[in-house]
Amino acid sequence: MPKERKRPEMLAKTAVVTFSMLSLVAFAQHPAETAVSDSEVLARVAEFHGAAGVWAVAGYRIGSRALKELAEKRGSFSLDVTHKTPLEVQWSCIADGVQAATGVSAGKLNLHIVEVTKDQLQTVVWDRKTGKVLLFRIQPGFLAKYLDIPEDRQPAAAHEVLKLSDNSIFTVVEQSRKP
Repeated sequence: MPKERKRPEMLAKTAVVTFSMLSLVAFAQHPAETAVSDSEVLARVAEFHGAAGVWAVAGYRIGSRALKELAEKRGSFSLDVTHKTPLEVQWSCIADGVQAATGVSAGKLNLHIVEVTKDQLQTVVWDRKTGKVLLFRIQPGFLAKYLDIPEDRQPAAAHEVLKLSDNSIFTVVEQSRKP
C-alpha cells in the first residue's frame, strides 16, 4: 500500500507547530530573561525605587548577574536574597535594584535586609532549589567614583553604570553554603 502524501498546507502547519515547540524547549533550557534595553532597565529600577539612581542600578546589575549565574527566571520563588547594609540611603538602595532585577520581595519573604557596617556591605543570593550561594561585594573603585554623587548627576551616572563591566561594579564569589 503506497504511503499517504501530506498536503502542502498540512506540511506548513506541521512546520509551524514543530518550530513553536522547539522555541519553547529552547526557552525552557535558557530561562534567563531576554535582553532588556537600557531605557527599560532604568524604568524598571525607577518603578521599584522611585528613581533610577546609581546604587539602585548597581543593585539591578547584581540581580541580573545572579539570575544568569543561577539560571533562574525573574520572579522565581527559589531565590532568596539577603542584603547586608548600613541603614542609610545609597547602601540600602542596592536592595531595590536587586528586587527590580530578580523579583524577590519582602512580601514574598525572599528579600531580607540586615543592618551591618559599611565595611560589611554585601548581597547574598541563595538558590533554595540548588543550594548554590552567590556573594556580591561592591568594588572599592566603584565606591570611590560613585559614592555621594549629587542628585542632578544621578541620571547620567546611572546610565554610565549600565555600561560598566560587572567586574567594575562588584565581585561575585560562589559559596558552598549560605553565610
